[in-house]
Amino acid sequence: MTTALGSPARPHRKRWGRAARWSGWLWVLPALLMYGFFVLRPLLLTVQYSFYRWNGIGAATWAGLDNYVTVFTDRDLLKIIGNAFILIIFFSFVPVALGLVVASLVRRIATGPAGAMVRTVLFLPQVIPLVAAGIAWSWMMSSSGLVNQALRAVGLGSVTRPWLGEFDTALPAVGVIGAWVMLGLCTILLVTGMSKIDPSLYEAARMDGAGSIREFFAVTLPSLRQEIGICLTVTVIAALASFDIVYISTSGGPGIETTVPGLEIYRLAFSQRQVGLASALGVVLMLLVLVCVLPIQRLTRGEKP
Repeated sequence: MTTALGSPARPHRKRWGRAARWSGWLWVLPALLMYGFFVLRPLLLTVQYSFYRWNGIGAATWAGLDNYVTVFTDRDLLKIIGNAFILIIFFSFVPVALGLVVASLVRRIATGPAGAMVRTVLFLPQVIPLVAAGIAWSWMMSSSGLVNQALRAVGLGSVTRPWLGEFDTALPAVGVIGAWVMLGLCTILLVTGMSKIDPSLYEAARMDGAGSIREFFAVTLPSLRQEIGICLTVTVIAALASFDIVYISTSGGPGIETTVPGLEIYRLAFSQRQVGLASALGVVLMLLVLVCVLPIQRLTRGEKP
């Protein structure tokens, strides 16, 4: 094919293709600039500050890897990091496991308007601000709160206690709050995933004599690989980066039993003026998130069966 003058049209197409690509980059350039300024720049500055001793006001002095050595050798900081990993059990594994059960029940029993209402109620914790949720649960878990009142009503008054105020129960109590917040999100994602499963797979399983439990493990669970991966990714990040619930419900106490890295970074930077150490802890936290999330993404990646 040639133009009216007899010259080939291919160079013109190449020029038009290059112009289209450049125009595409120009459209996304404002977003890239905003992302670079508000995300990448602070991230790079945090990495830079982590190699210095700095109080946030005066001159900074070079510290090398001293801040990182402190993070990995200080017993309190190691315990604080361990608290975040314990919360993964409550924020991630419990909501995903319960979400699978609840989503299966919703799919089987709650249909039509009733199903929509159930899904709305389950999703409410995601709509409520975490500050309000932390305050409400602090009241319910206090010495005279709703939880202890219910225990006394069923004759278990001997086990009542200020759940958020004792060393043995404070961290699990915070984990219960996180599980409550994350359960609705996991359930909705899993219900949505179940609605996309081909009904013929369930019919084939029933023809082979599979019961409800066998049907769940043979059909439902393998088909929800990607949805489970999303739930685990979101909830693991929420556990490792938790701040709001802990700050409102316990402020990290008693002692440092419920202190998590996010809260400790805030304290180090703004209360103790150790910006370098806080930055090092922030970098370590980011690496821990990547170490936990990337394998999940790798294992759950791929096409649905």
